[in-house]
Amino acid sequence: MDNLSRRLLQASCAVALTAAIATPADAQSTRKDLKTGNKFFEQENYRAAIPYYEKVLAKDPNNAKALFNAGISYMSFDKEKASDYIYKAQKLKPKVSKDVEYWLGRVDHLNYNFDEAVAHFQAYNATLKKNDQRKEEIAQLIKHSQNAKVQFNSPKDIFVKNLGPTVNTPYSEHSPVISSDDKLLIFTSRGENVTGAAGKPSDKKNKAIAADGEYYEDVFEATRVDDENWQKPRSLSTALNGKGHDASIQLFDNDTKLLMYRNDNNGDIFVSDKTGGDWSAPKPLNGNINSKSFESDAYITPDGKTIYFSTGKYSEDGTLDLYYSTRTDGGDFGPAKSLGANINTKYDDDSPYLSKDGKTLYFSSRGHNTMGGYDIFKSDWDSVGRKWGAAQNMGYPVNTPDDDSYYRLSPDGSYAYLSSYRIGGYGEKDIYTINYIKNANIRGKVFSAKDSTTVIPGVELVFSGKQADNTALSFRDISKADGAYQVAVLSGRTYQVAVSKDGRPIETQEFPVPVSTNDSTTIIKNFYINYVDTLTGGYLAARNIYFDTDKYKLRPESITRLNEITQFLTTNSGINISIEGHCDSRNTDEYNMVLGQNRAQAAYNYLKKQGITETRMSTVSYGERRPAAPNDSPENMQLNRRDEFKVVGGTGAGMIDNSGASGTGMGSTTTTGTMTTTTTTAAPLTPGKSKVKMADGTKVKTKVDEDSDKVKVKTKGPNGETKTTTKNGELEGKAKDANGEKTKIKAKN
Repeated sequence: MDNLSRRLLQASCAVALTAAIATPADAQSTRKDLKTGNKFFEQENYRAAIPYYEKVLAKDPNNAKALFNAGISYMSFDKEKASDYIYKAQKLKPKVSKDVEYWLGRVDHLNYNFDEAVAHFQAYNATLKKNDQRKEEIAQLIKHSQNAKVQFNSPKDIFVKNLGPTVNTPYSEHSPVISSDDKLLIFTSRGENVTGAAGKPSDKKNKAIAADGEYYEDVFEATRVDDENWQKPRSLSTALNGKGHDASIQLFDNDTKLLMYRNDNNGDIFVSDKTGGDWSAPKPLNGNINSKSFESDAYITPDGKTIYFSTGKYSEDGTLDLYYSTRTDGGDFGPAKSLGANINTKYDDDSPYLSKDGKTLYFSSRGHNTMGGYDIFKSDWDSVGRKWGAAQNMGYPVNTPDDDSYYRLSPDGSYAYLSSYRIGGYGEKDIYTINYIKNANIRGKVFSAKDSTTVIPGVELVFSGKQADNTALSFRDISKADGAYQVAVLSGRTYQVAVSKDGRPIETQEFPVPVSTNDSTTIIKNFYINYVDTLTGGYLAARNIYFDTDKYKLRPESITRLNEITQFLTTNSGINISIEGHCDSRNTDEYNMVLGQNRAQAAYNYLKKQGITETRMSTVSYGERRPAAPNDSPENMQLNRRDEFKVVGGTGAGMIDNSGASGTGMGSTTTTGTMTTTTTTAAPLTPGKSKVKMADGTKVKTKVDEDSDKVKVKTKGPNGETKTTTKNGELEGKAKDANGEKTKIKAKN
């Protein structure tokens, strides 16, 4: 063996020897960490157990027992990691625990996998004996998952917002109490800033540590900076500190008294008075409220005469129920009475709170149709039956598959606070606000994308979206004469905005509307659409002009539009137009035919003064017969009181009929000698008879046959009389002028 080979062999032996020596030591360390983790785990001190399990997994990533126990421990701090660990443990070792199906069901439920949770619970239930008491729990857990699926699939339009890291910590924050001016928040925390905290939560020497390895609860206060932010909280426990847990409950009596919880005597309700800037030593309420059992939470009415509270005194197994007690002026609280079967269940019912008018009770319960753990419920007071009505689940996202409690309304009742452990929080329970999503006012104008300045009236905008539960939403408006529109839409979603004109789709745009929690939010949104004036055979739609009710006087903005049309016609010398007058439906058909003609004539007269020759223009009245919008609102009626301008061809295609004797269709004219006749070509005619009296006194009678193939028009006025008949595209006419001279005409239309 050469020297190089010998050295390599020696080196490899040394490595093997080192590994052989190190392995037992590592294994011993791993077993020790696992044993310590298991010790804390059995004490349900999960926060202390996790670091030891993580040490084990750093050395042995596939240790199924460490993964399984760590996963259960993480359920209170990180639900998603808990799921990953338990599932991995089960994959590595299917029988890692006889209860593995139970815990897979629990972790799937917390992570919104409700069908999978039910399957795991059913599989676990199949392993239990018929008389096993756990079967009742499993049946309840299956019901929770079924309830949760229903609630989750029917969400409310509610905006849930975390108060942020200034208030919330990786530990538990709960029991929010808000001052009457909404500027001071008093709450309870188990964070690192509690009185006496001097080390890690698992430190037995630390007097701030409770039996579960967490810090004891302390009361804190924070002052509001603005709608979004709070000042750094300060502890109130110097004055309010007890031997263990201290928790906030309610400010009352003009914020001079604080109702609070202490775990003295197995948990009682106390009250502290505020004198100056300091809180007095808390005093317990009387024996009609407090007992040797657990009293958890309470609410005192504004008049101070009634208290609602949760107690385990009256249940066989110590679960909490809701009771109330009243007192006379100057007296103390009397005997307690149950809130009744509509409120109390065989499970815990806790955290009562009343609306300002006293007609709605909010509370937390592990019973009823909870999604899992505590849910927030409400009940309305039945003044006839003199009892509280059936409990109603507040629904998702107020409630979640985990604990949701301590629901407290803001002073004005427009939003609420609650405490909840939900995905996306800072650790354990956090404090959130609950806001109902409100409408946002969307307004703006519709412009032509071609120049971004020309407004387009008569454009229909339809905002289509969905509510949280997928119910369709639709909001509509039509742009006015100045191009303006306005709609009030439910905020907090993206809308598809369908843009159309005269029933013809133009385009669809996507428009996200941010969440608004008040009805005063206004968002400006202008639409720039690909819609331009048609130069052959269409309408100059962006150039419509509008009129006041029963008027045909030109408005100032109409002058602007007519000047634009003048420029358009001057630039496009080969284009002729028909000026079409329209009305709303306020008057008779005959009256509106005359009014429509007067409106068309007003525009014609102005354009003539601007130098547009008569031979390039014709007028027609449709009265109320062609509405641009339903005549169901003042805004829509305004859209109907208009002149429209239609391109009808090149030079000489039409000549103006100065007598104003327009039919019900688009008028084109033919002049022969002293006679001017009107034919109807473009618009379909309505069978029947009509009579019209024009502004100059001319009377017009029209008769349209049933199949509309024959039209007779008679006119009689200062300029003479005419009789015309149009049939199958041929026109025959007779005329007699004011001097008695007669003329006949026959022509193909």
